[in-house]
Amino acid sequence: MTLLLIGLLGGFITGISPCILPVLPVIFLSGGVQSARPEFSKDPVNALREKVGAGIPSAVARRAATATLPQPDLPDEPQLIPRSSGLRPYLVILGLVLSFSVFTLFGTLIIQALHLPDDLIRWIGLIVLVLLGIGLIVPRFESILEKPFSWIPQRAVGTDRGGFVLGIVLGAVYVPCAGPVLAAITVAGATGRIGLQTVALTLSFAIGTAIPLLFFALAGRRVGERLRSFRKHQRVIRTVSGVVMIALAVALTFNLTDAIQRAIPDYTAAVNSFIEHTTPQGLAAGAGVAGALASCQASASENLQNCGAAPAFTGIQSWQNTPSDTPLTLKGLRGKVVLVDFWAYSCINCQREIAHVDAWYSAYRDLGFEVVGVHTPEYAFEHDPANVASGAKRLGIQYPIAIDNDYGTWNAYGNNSWPAAYLVDAKGNVRHVAIGEGNYGGEESLIRQLITKARPGVTLPKATDVPDTSPTNPSQTPETYLGTQRAEGYAGPTSYADGTRTFAMPKTVPQDRYGLGGTWTLAGESITAKGGSSITLHYDASKVYLDVGGSGTLTVTQGSTPSATSATTFKVSGAPDIYTVVSSSSPKRGTVTIQLSPRLAAYSFTFG
Repeated sequence: MTLLLIGLLGGFITGISPCILPVLPVIFLSGGVQSARPEFSKDPVNALREKVGAGIPSAVARRAATATLPQPDLPDEPQLIPRSSGLRPYLVILGLVLSFSVFTLFGTLIIQALHLPDDLIRWIGLIVLVLLGIGLIVPRFESILEKPFSWIPQRAVGTDRGGFVLGIVLGAVYVPCAGPVLAAITVAGATGRIGLQTVALTLSFAIGTAIPLLFFALAGRRVGERLRSFRKHQRVIRTVSGVVMIALAVALTFNLTDAIQRAIPDYTAAVNSFIEHTTPQGLAAGAGVAGALASCQASASENLQNCGAAPAFTGIQSWQNTPSDTPLTLKGLRGKVVLVDFWAYSCINCQREIAHVDAWYSAYRDLGFEVVGVHTPEYAFEHDPANVASGAKRLGIQYPIAIDNDYGTWNAYGNNSWPAAYLVDAKGNVRHVAIGEGNYGGEESLIRQLITKARPGVTLPKATDVPDTSPTNPSQTPETYLGTQRAEGYAGPTSYADGTRTFAMPKTVPQDRYGLGGTWTLAGESITAKGGSSITLHYDASKVYLDVGGSGTLTVTQGSTPSATSATTFKVSGAPDIYTVVSSSSPKRGTVTIQLSPRLAAYSFTFG
């Protein structure tokens, strides 16, 4: 019930958010005004066609009308006016939320299974949207579109049934703001973690989104029925609807809708923040595993718990740091205390945690303690086992590493965070779950308790003494992704979409945001310097890290204006890795400008 309420609220907020604005004209006209009932014509041919349906041929209508009525001076081409039963607004919204839900949950899995381009569904939707728009403007073209459906009675793209088709197409191209609920659904779909609770959350989200959209469509129909001019000029309404559809397709193709969303303040941000900070555990548990393990994930207990049997290592591609890289199993590790640690090698949060995990492994591995670092990639480049091995070597990791490229073990644990640690006792039961950073002293204390219980009388060494560098600044800038798939902090006048373009650096960069200058090639996960390329970031942190790869140099200067006299240069080579571009002894607010030589690819900023 909690997940259903969260889904409804999250969907409703999305349905009234700024990102829905570009779609509203199509819903208002094609889903609303176009469904208004027209006035019957005094022309007997038109009147008969209006009562029976626009699908009846003109010649048939003419013969039927003139058989019992005096023959008037009939026009050669009677006006085509589609008949509506009033269901069109409901069918448009039903098609939209249904197709959007299906594509969100299963689109990624289908595309990956068929090895197709990631944006194939969107491009098909845009093409069909243009075709539907042309069909509304040119009736003869509309009849060509209808021919494949000639076996369906009363066929017509412009009738109620066509409304459902239009809704399906809009669902394929409609990309709403990724609030906390939609983010949970998207991750579930991308990782294949789709269960009954995820489906329920998705359906409730879709219903919540449908409520404001349906209200807007019905408002359009009401306007069409109240205003006489709308009822009399259905041909004009159809033409205008077609033009608006084509305009929407063009705007989405060239990402012009981004400018609309940037120009309008996100008036739903506060509500989304409330959802995210009051119910994140519920969302995680709903999208992940159920039972005792989910309860331990959602709790903040610092004591040993009974979280049930530890899930087995599932779908592991390969192993590193084991004898001859042989696989490990929890059954084979029975009798040892095991820490299952989820990480990604370019994740700065994971790197800070690994310093503690590696110290525990060195101190306790001869006393029946084992660590298994489950490497689950966050970026595409992290799928490469060679990159993982290089990253592990740089971090000094000695314990076994499981390459979880298919998210098999991630899904088995219902995990939703980097880093995340699951402490397993000697009997194979999960006794503690640690999500994120911090509380390393408490976590080590639990490890020592379980070792002592498994080996009574054992003499433990002194507890490790590794400084905790977890951020404590409450206003610290959040992790900032640079690729177009998850970009949130961009501030600038140039459209932020896939492709190569030249950017103009804004005069001022707002707090916790960044601007670009020079020429860049933008892609889903990264941005690549092409010439004169620079990033200016306004941050609040002690340390600023840039995840970057390729071969070249970074030139870093403090402030928004690069200065050759105070610049620091870093050499970059090899697989993407984290480079420290700002380092201070205490948190501060500041601006840093980074110039990247051509062909360097930047992925994200992280902070400490």
